[in-house]
Amino acid sequence: MMVACTAIGGTLQYGYNLAIMNAPTIYIQTFINETFLERWGMELELYEVTLIWTFIVSIFSLGGLTGALIAGPMSIHFGRKKTMLLSNIFLMLSALLGLTSRAAKSFEMIIISRVLVGINAGISMNVQPMYFGESAPKHLRGAVSLSSAVFTAFGVVLGQVVGLREILGSEPYWHYLLASNALPGIFQLLTLPWFPESPRYLLIDRGDKEACFAALRRLRGCEVSPSEVEEILQEQAEAAGMRPRQPWELMRDRSVRWQVISVAIISSAMQLCGNDSIYFYASYVFQEAGIAPAAIQYVTIGTGTCEFTACIISNLLIERQGRRLLLMGGYVFMAGWAVVFTVALCFEHKVSWMPYLSMACVFTYILSFGMGPAGVTGVLPTEIFNQASRPAAYMIAGSLMWLNLFIVGMVFPFIVGGLGQFCFVPFCAVCVVTALYIGFFLPETKGKTLSDIATEFNQLNFRKQQDGGQAEYKLGEVQHSTAL
Repeated sequence: MMVACTAIGGTLQYGYNLAIMNAPTIYIQTFINETFLERWGMELELYEVTLIWTFIVSIFSLGGLTGALIAGPMSIHFGRKKTMLLSNIFLMLSALLGLTSRAAKSFEMIIISRVLVGINAGISMNVQPMYFGESAPKHLRGAVSLSSAVFTAFGVVLGQVVGLREILGSEPYWHYLLASNALPGIFQLLTLPWFPESPRYLLIDRGDKEACFAALRRLRGCEVSPSEVEEILQEQAEAAGMRPRQPWELMRDRSVRWQVISVAIISSAMQLCGNDSIYFYASYVFQEAGIAPAAIQYVTIGTGTCEFTACIISNLLIERQGRRLLLMGGYVFMAGWAVVFTVALCFEHKVSWMPYLSMACVFTYILSFGMGPAGVTGVLPTEIFNQASRPAAYMIAGSLMWLNLFIVGMVFPFIVGGLGQFCFVPFCAVCVVTALYIGFFLPETKGKTLSDIATEFNQLNFRKQQDGGQAEYKLGEVQHSTAL
């Protein structure tokens, strides 16, 4: 119940607000042109309208970047649960601006609305996995944290359905579509206050042992197992005297160097692999695949359904197969399908059935993304950083994710226009490089304590010192024996 009430107003918003911008594209572009004509008596060129529209869509990412940067300090000061509730202030302001933008004849209000809802999504994408990871028992930690990705994918499907022409995706109702994201936020405001704060936050950050155990009993529905109590107390002892750390402190700390590198690479790859570009510009991709314009809105729903299904399957597999296999396998399959998709696009005008193969490749690409990178990426910072470093780690991961999403969102239409049928080649390269990194450098975290995971990373963080120490020790031993 806690997972559902948090996520419906949390990471669901990220997927929902990605998806709803596809349906009203033509109507908002017309609205922009009419606004310019009425204010200044000039009609914009097609490329100018496209540029403003691309900025409206992509500014969501800059709002998300802002949200990711303030999520860490907010989660330390207010706690995980209160931060999730406070982020709805940005959401409600966004919905109000989106709803009234048409009557005010101001496309600038849509831009501000997208920034504000981006801040809400940026906070949720960082704080929610932290809240879930700190509240779940060790054997369910991966599955509970991955539920954030399940609700993100569900938000995509929901946004695609609500954005159909038959519902809110038509010309008279597009401003209601922009404001519809307020409903999940209202649900969260009504339900989440009834659930406890993160037990680890209560114990380690606030030093309230009784509140921690009371929260654990409520979440478990029974007395807490001694092994779980021991694990939390051990983490508290390791964090004793440590203040919450800042991102730049993590970057300078050699003891977490490879943890930071891993989070940075995998968070960046999640956006640079090109999966979310399909939701931003679904019509562009399917037009290149040869799908009829009238059928695109229905085909697009299939992409969201694909990721939603894959995330559910991944949720069932993560505690059996582990994080590393799902991540690496997802990127390997994505690289393979990107190659097939490129070949299919090259021959789409020569072979009659190639457009259908292209469309199938898009679905399988998204399916591969949902099976691993979509969910496991958000789990990693919770598992490989301690309580003092976790908010800063999520700030780094979230900032890179949103920054790369903005970059890809801005350049993807131009990639499609410039590279044509080879538009997925850069994304294929990202997938190959990321899969190789995971295979060579990322240890498995399934079922391990923070101390176990830190020990494995220390083999990379202090590898040169260890090698040098062994050689020096052997030399000293020989000298000692000779002297004796």
